[in-house]
Amino acid sequence: MILPVMKLGTLALKTFCKPIANKLKKEAGLHPKFRHFIINIAQANHRLTTRIQRRIYGHATDVAIRPLNEEKAVQAAADLLGELFVFMVAGTAVVFEVQRSAGSEARKEELRKQEIQAIKRRNEELSREVESLKEKLEELETLARGRGLAGFLNFMHAYSNEDRKDKPT
Repeated sequence: MILPVMKLGTLALKTFCKPIANKLKKEAGLHPKFRHFIINIAQANHRLTTRIQRRIYGHATDVAIRPLNEEKAVQAAADLLGELFVFMVAGTAVVFEVQRSAGSEARKEELRKQEIQAIKRRNEELSREVESLKEKLEELETLARGRGLAGFLNFMHAYSNEDRKDKPT
């Protein structure tokens, strides 16, 4: 159940972020200093990816790599910027969800500890009550041995008479 909801949430997040990323792409190419900065980033990215591709395919890596023209560099950098924005928003959402989940788990663990403590306390109370009942039983057995079987029967008879007196008829 959680996986479809998570996928739906991710899709909604991407859908929400795309217009913002597109707006960033447009604005990135208009400001002169920022345009120069992203062109440099795009050229560096182009060189890196070209070298990696050449190594993967076994081509020579010491060859000069032609730089992208300015418009392609701006477009590549703007695309990279847009994707980075979407990735960062999604990453932030994941981090937030992990922290929320960890907090929820911590609360559940604390409740479990409290329940275990309550069970331990109840167990101790019951142990004390059992010990008390054992002592009373030993006392009764001692009294019964002292009076013999007739004394025990009289004790039981007296005890049942007291119960009858306590109960209204």
